Amino acid sequence: MENHTINAPTGFLAAGDHIGIKKENKDLTLILSEKPAAAAGCFTQNIVKAAPVVYDLTIIQSGKRVRGIVVNSGIANACTSKQGYNDVKSTAEALAALAGCKADEVLVCSTGVIGVTLPMDIMLPGIEKVFGQLGKDKSSGENAASGILTTDTFTKSAYEEIVVGGVKVKLAGIAKGSGMIHPNMATMLSFITTDADIPTELLQEALNASVKNSYNMISVDRDTSTNDTILVLANGMAGNATIEPNSEAFGQFSTALHRINKKLAIDIARDGEGASKLMEVTVSGAKTDADARTIARSITSSNLFKAALFGSDANWGRVLCSMGYSGGMFNPNQVDVTFNSIAGEINVLKDSSPVIFDETLAEKVLSEKEIHVDVRLTDGNYSATAWGCDLTYDYVKINGDYRS
Repeated sequence: MENHTINAPTGFLAAGDHIGIKKENKDLTLILSEKPAAAAGCFTQNIVKAAPVVYDLTIIQSGKRVRGIVVNSGIANACTSKQGYNDVKSTAEALAALAGCKADEVLVCSTGVIGVTLPMDIMLPGIEKVFGQLGKDKSSGENAASGILTTDTFTKSAYEEIVVGGVKVKLAGIAKGSGMIHPNMATMLSFITTDADIPTELLQEALNASVKNSYNMISVDRDTSTNDTILVLANGMAGNATIEPNSEAFGQFSTALHRINKKLAIDIARDGEGASKLMEVTVSGAKTDADARTIARSITSSNLFKAALFGSDANWGRVLCSMGYSGGMFNPNQVDVTFNSIAGEINVLKDSSPVIFDETLAEKVLSEKEIHVDVRLTDGNYSATAWGCDLTYDYVKINGDYRS
């Protein structure tokens, strides 16, 4: 079967394994490009930033080309002061020595428990161990996808192919995220590789535009992490003509990159801690793009509505309430709300007046695994879609003993 994992684009290798940071399960992933790659990134907007985020920001903002990424799971290396930053540098140096590159050509990411330093006596030999497993095969890519997970219940990956000037270009991505998920960016890590030849500034432009309507439109629990990071490496080994600004090729690439990010973002929302249902909320007819985005995200973030969704309760009042405190502007006297799933559709609010509906059908509609909430306004022509999940008993259980 053809490889569609993170190492599918030409010139990329990947691996993941258990090195002992966690009690069990894979906890270290390496991604390596055979040639220096253009690098773009987006990071948490939390003022409290983990040591690897601070380190990576410097490299991305410098415009340096990058050879590799080291990712550990189980420990976030956040709120660890000078020691945490020094450990990031040591981690980068370890991969750089093995790969034959400079330390500032290596990006480092961590995810897990905050306030704990990395066990470098485990990390350094672990990097050497996993480096020896780097490969281009599907199994190596799948292991890399597993090595970044924490409370996730499944690996998250995406793959796209486009043709640029007659040349096949590949993009592949992996992500992790389940709890501490909220705009802007979630507690999530996402890594995308591509063999496209694209300048760093255009790669960053495409990423910024995509993040706005993918990762920044998901919410699980209203918490924004200290470690959120998305990185894209483009090594140019596909051999396409360099992608230029405002070109058809740039449009093709941007569209493919967004499809990758959107799929990964939705999978993160689907895999929210303890979640049993994916929620998709579309707000249309808003006066501005900002209003549409703000209102949609407020609905997906409402704990009351999320709890109602868990109970398959068509409590549309919680939708309207969350819209009202969102900060988005709309006419509260002209709102339509419809719930739908593969089981059917029910209109519960028309022109802000309650609609008599079949409660049995409503429960059936809301009992499905994917629920769509359509909110129609009459204020303008803008629309936005956000994703979230229900709030279950298991969310509390998971986070009640996370450190253990």
